[in-house]
Amino acid sequence: MNAIKTFLQGMPEIALFICLALGFAIGRVKIWKLSLGGIAGTLIVAIFVGMLGGGVTLNDQVKNIAFALFIFTLGFLSGPSFFASLNKRSLRYGWFTLIEVVSILAVTAVAIMLLQLDVGTAAGLMAGGATESAAVGTATDAIAKLPLPADQIAALQANVGTAYSISYICGLITIVLLTSQIAPAVGKFSIRDEATKLWQKLGGTGTPAGMTPALPQIVGRVQRVSVAAGRTVAQVEADLGERASVERLRRDGALVDYGPDTVLEAGDQVVVVGLREEALKADAVIGPELPAGEDLDLDLEVAEVLLTDSTYSGDTLGKLREELPEDTKHGVYIRTITRMDNELPVRPGTQINTGDVLTITGLKSDVARVVGKIGAQINTGVKADFVFISVGIVLGMLIGKITLTLGDVPLTLGTGGGCLLSGLLFGWLRAKHPTIGQYDSSAASVIKDLGLAVFICAVGLSSGPKAVQLIEKFGLSLPITGVLMTLIPACISLFVGFKVMKLPAPLALGSVAGQQCSTPAITAIQQEAGNTTPLMSYTIVYALSNVVLPLLGPIVVAMAHALG
Repeated sequence: MNAIKTFLQGMPEIALFICLALGFAIGRVKIWKLSLGGIAGTLIVAIFVGMLGGGVTLNDQVKNIAFALFIFTLGFLSGPSFFASLNKRSLRYGWFTLIEVVSILAVTAVAIMLLQLDVGTAAGLMAGGATESAAVGTATDAIAKLPLPADQIAALQANVGTAYSISYICGLITIVLLTSQIAPAVGKFSIRDEATKLWQKLGGTGTPAGMTPALPQIVGRVQRVSVAAGRTVAQVEADLGERASVERLRRDGALVDYGPDTVLEAGDQVVVVGLREEALKADAVIGPELPAGEDLDLDLEVAEVLLTDSTYSGDTLGKLREELPEDTKHGVYIRTITRMDNELPVRPGTQINTGDVLTITGLKSDVARVVGKIGAQINTGVKADFVFISVGIVLGMLIGKITLTLGDVPLTLGTGGGCLLSGLLFGWLRAKHPTIGQYDSSAASVIKDLGLAVFICAVGLSSGPKAVQLIEKFGLSLPITGVLMTLIPACISLFVGFKVMKLPAPLALGSVAGQQCSTPAITAIQQEAGNTTPLMSYTIVYALSNVVLPLLGPIVVAMAHALG
């Protein structure tokens, strides 16, 4: 045992990757619908390794760099959706974030006074109850600025990690069970039935979440003109519907140019492209379907478009299509809508915001017209602009150095708050000017997860030696407080969502999961719903809470220091 301890103390970088490997492996283990996830798994493993190693620590610079990368990227990814949510239609969901903030601060204050919690334990319980890992970093940053001896600061920072791990596990179980099982049982409703009703209200039927259609949504067909002989292309397209169009015409064996006023002749062959349900009308409107010939085959462009035109922010997808000129939207179809890497239902009633990514398809020239009207095409070949990212992190660190004193408590955003704000700013700039500062969402997700995992591992390793003492001191009061930290805000929000705001069940439950920034909770809700309707509210509240909750770290530290 001493040999292992000496080895880990001498090579903490190996301890880091052991914690990451074991932590993410444990995080994948699923019991019923619950899994801890890689970050919580890493923290638990790191605490045990810290207890075993007795002095295994990572360099403070490594911890700070990892947290800066994580929190800047978090802000960058949240920025477009956060600012886009500041409109009349989306801001009503801000009540959920406000309820989370006020109620969790109130519960924390009561816990501090009743249990005589120290600053670190209070901050850790709050971060775990809110299931917000970023608050661990902002809280430890704030603790480092307290006018206390170095050894006391180290002990308080260690308590943050231990209290967080206990509270997080309790909070995770609570929010998943409450939103996916307990609330529907108490309210006597089926999430799947309510989600199906909302899906149909948004504009029709579709493929359930996690499934792929056996028949593709967008199809092309070759039709021989018989019924449509003597009619113009425009008249034929009007009969097919606005979501199908004529894209190629062959007459007397040769492809010919055509326009809306071109009159079709018997024996002509046309290519019809559109949504399946409307393209199927072509047999009755135009004439019989034919096998495709080589000269009639065509390739459709698929483009990911960042929505930047604020004219359409807050509108529904149906309204966007109505407002686009006919010659712009002709022959172009939306395949997916993605917000913060969450795919939303492609339905006329779905709300869209600037910063959303629309995957559109059509002929190259048609796609180019739409891109120029609503936003900018994402260059998938560029993954990360490191100049842009580095400048943003430097700016965030400088902002974090600004300190204001309240009494004898220094108030500062620290590296966490500073980089979060600069990330928000740079994410917003990127959404407004998409030709600069690309940070591909896949690359950003890797950086974000790795940065947070390394930081959390550093916290866990330093927490390990003192974890037993903290658990012995507070006993069962820690997990009970952790449950209440999650349960009280969530129950208040459920009441407001159902009784005051009268939201459909999928949107109310999605909002509660969003205020907790809980991916496991929204995953469980989606599984019960059978479609993606809960994501419509989840993504809005998540964007707001993801920005606000990390800022509670310094507030709780100041509050606990004052009350203590």
